[in-house]
Amino acid sequence: MSFGGFDQNKNSHPVAEINMVPLIDVMLVLLIIFMITAPMMTHTVKIDLPKAGSQAQPDKTEHIALSIKLDEQLFWNDTSVSRDQLQQRLQQIAEQTPQPELHIRADQAAQYRLIAETLADAAKAGVNRIGFVSEPETNKP
Repeated sequence: MSFGGFDQNKNSHPVAEINMVPLIDVMLVLLIIFMITAPMMTHTVKIDLPKAGSQAQPDKTEHIALSIKLDEQLFWNDTSVSRDQLQQRLQQIAEQTPQPELHIRADQAAQYRLIAETLADAAKAGVNRIGFVSEPETNKP
């Protein structure tokens, strides 16, 4: 910005005007950049997107609640089962189509060994839809 000249005239006041030339130069450079890049923005890439269908979703599959208590008791939908019976039932649900979800509810203080053995039995049987059920923590005042 220019505030004065080269003459040393003491009676002249400094000029307080904004020099517009640099601002116009910046504006012209930006205009040229936008003119060059704008055609590039209109080019599209051909992609074969899948079509959305309006078919009803299939009914949710049933789930089986497998509970593991602290004293190593196993419950299949609230019915007490032994480990051998559990393995047989896991084989049965692995063969079903669609396969029901196995929801495992383990006691908080249950030994991890029993939970790991149960998961291994389910994997051997071919059950691939397994989930863990927990209760949310409540804030204690």
